[in-house]
Amino acid sequence: MPPSKLAVATSSVTRLVKEEASYHKELEQQAARIKTLELNKSDENAEYQLKQERQALEETKNVFPTVRTKIQEALKKLEEELEATKAEGGDAATEVTKAKEAIVEGKKALSEVS
Repeated sequence: MPPSKLAVATSSVTRLVKEEASYHKELEQQAARIKTLELNKSDENAEYQLKQERQALEETKNVFPTVRTKIQEALKKLEEELEATKAEGGDAATEVTKAKEAIVEGKKALSEVS
C-alpha cells in the first residue's frame, strides 16, 4: 500500500527541517575553517584558500531563503493534508501525531534566526 498523502507531506517537512539543520552545521564548519586560515597564514596558498572558504560561506548563506520558502510551502501543504484527514475521519492516529510533530518542528525551524 502506498503511503498516504499525509505521510508524504510529513516526510517532506521532516526532510526539509533536517536539510536546513545540515546547512547550519555546514555554516559553522566553514566559519571555523575561515578562522583557522586567518590565524595560520604561513601557507603560501592561504589567501587563495581563504577566498575560496569565504565564497563557500556566502553560497551556504544564500541557500537559507530558498530552504525556508520550501519549508513554508511544505508546512502549508501538511496542514492542509492534516485538515483533510481530520475531515475524512481517517483513523490514522500515528500519522496525525507524526504530522503534528513535524508541524511543530517546521515552525520551530522557521522561527530560528539564520
